Amino acid sequence: MANREILSSRTETLNKYLKLDQKGKIMAEYVWIDSIGETRSKSRTLPELKDKEYTPEDLPVWNFDGSSTGQAPGHDSDVYLRPCAVYPDPFRGSPNIIVLAECWNADGTPNKYNYRHECAKVMEANASLEPWFGLEQEYTFLDHDERPYGWPVGGFPAPQGPYYCGVGSGKVVLRDVVEAHYKACLYAGVNISGTNAEVLSSQWEFQVGPCVGIEMGDQLWIARFFLARIAEDFGVKISLHPKPIKGAWNGSGLHSNFSTKQMREEGGMKYIEEALKALEPHHSECIKEYGEDNDLRLTGDCETGSIEKFSWGVANRGTSIRVPRETAARGCGYFEDRRPASNADPYRVTKILMTSIFGKI
Repeated sequence: MANREILSSRTETLNKYLKLDQKGKIMAEYVWIDSIGETRSKSRTLPELKDKEYTPEDLPVWNFDGSSTGQAPGHDSDVYLRPCAVYPDPFRGSPNIIVLAECWNADGTPNKYNYRHECAKVMEANASLEPWFGLEQEYTFLDHDERPYGWPVGGFPAPQGPYYCGVGSGKVVLRDVVEAHYKACLYAGVNISGTNAEVLSSQWEFQVGPCVGIEMGDQLWIARFFLARIAEDFGVKISLHPKPIKGAWNGSGLHSNFSTKQMREEGGMKYIEEALKALEPHHSECIKEYGEDNDLRLTGDCETGSIEKFSWGVANRGTSIRVPRETAARGCGYFEDRRPASNADPYRVTKILMTSIFGKI
């Protein structure tokens, strides 16, 4: 029996247990981000609330062994989980919940890898600007031999062309995983705005947004957790590497769409151009926040700008920043920062955009 058939049979068996009465208890899955930018999680039992839904303030602070995740030394290994966002659980169903948590040290300071804390401060300080973000998460499916899923052993598929937004066998793979992820995000209240097959064979993208302020990072991280968790159910792997295949194959990005209230209103193009002028001298600072191995992707080829210099253009996907043609035509709207890599931390991306344009708080 094929691996995916075995997993399907096991899922059917699991489903009968998921229907059992929980006797007034709920399962809370605490999710956090580790030292290498991957999600981790652990479960605990809590009493079901009869007259309200859980909020972060209702939930207990928990802890984990940070020495096993690269977040603390062995002699002082407790790292605390402080709840910051709550979502319905698409895997166990209602009334169970997913809890996104920040990582804090025992001395009351944010853990070194807690990028949310500073991002939230920046977003709060600039709340009057009404910053909207929309992130486009590209990723690649891998098999357990670390090959792009569906690629021939020791070879390559047909050249790029038919895969982007493709339909049909031989053009796209694992649409069932994509559909499951889409539904899970909608169930949990993640503002997923769409999904499509991408340029590289076995590569897909989903978009989250528009989200205001800190909600952008929160929702993208939960969407990433859902994707990894669902791929586990289907027996495949997810790669967020920005250049999964070397050569003339498209890489994967985390294209970041941004606007403020002034940019979205009539005459907003003036504020967009001012923002782009403010971003240019901070190009190298932004690149440092935009993910690992991004130099392999930002070559100036395969729909990217060069990592060496800042550039922008209308409807130009070969620049650092793309201003959509509709935005230029209307004279207001948003711009797309195409520099972030697919493995970038959304908290770091959204924070550096804000501080580069509007200054440090």
